[in-house]
Amino acid sequence: MARGKIQIKRIENTTNRQVTYSKRRNGLFKKANELTVLCDAKVSIVMFSSTGKLHEYISPSTSTKQFFDQYQMTVGTDLWSSHYENMQENLKKLGEVNRNLRKEIRQRMGDCLNDLNMEDLRLLEEEMDKASKVVRERKYKVITNQIDTQRKKFNNEKEVHNRLVRDLEARAEDPRFGMIDNGGEYDSVIGFSNIGPRMFALSLQPSHPNAHDGAGSDLTTYPLLF
Repeated sequence: MARGKIQIKRIENTTNRQVTYSKRRNGLFKKANELTVLCDAKVSIVMFSSTGKLHEYISPSTSTKQFFDQYQMTVGTDLWSSHYENMQENLKKLGEVNRNLRKEIRQRMGDCLNDLNMEDLRLLEEEMDKASKVVRERKYKVITNQIDTQRKKFNNEKEVHNRLVRDLEARAEDPRFGMIDNGGEYDSVIGFSNIGPRMFALSLQPSHPNAHDGAGSDLTTYPLLF
């Protein structure tokens, strides 16, 4: 039984449309390859599906660039001229923007002011005042942060100092701690926490005034007894 003639129109069912596209694409690429092998032809096929996916075929004996270069030479046209002109125009605009920005930078540094009229100078002054305000605010914030940091460090060191003082006072009041009598009068007692928890430096005044011939009091370290 002969197959009926297929009506050429858009396939509404998405799945059927995708299946038909894949089958006919593969068949077209197969025919292009046969034409390349049998006739030594250069064939290029570029296809985009309804979802925007690219499929292409190029004869193994050439490349896409070589193929389109040969096409341009044959038909006498330049496929890239319009694109190149657009690039040149964009480059020109970017160059102008760059020159204006450099000029503004020089003006903010006090250069290139001769071409400015009174209104331009007034606007420049306002912009620089705004920039100075932003810089001052940032500077104030940095200084404030530094002050807060130093205040926290000071409070921490003060707390450590107070804790050491309280510890020293507690030891001085503890009856378990005592000092060796060296026969002199204790003029002062100084605790050294960095020497060790049981060491004190004692400044002693001898009982006999002439014992040292005016050499003055001696600073001696004694261990605590407990």
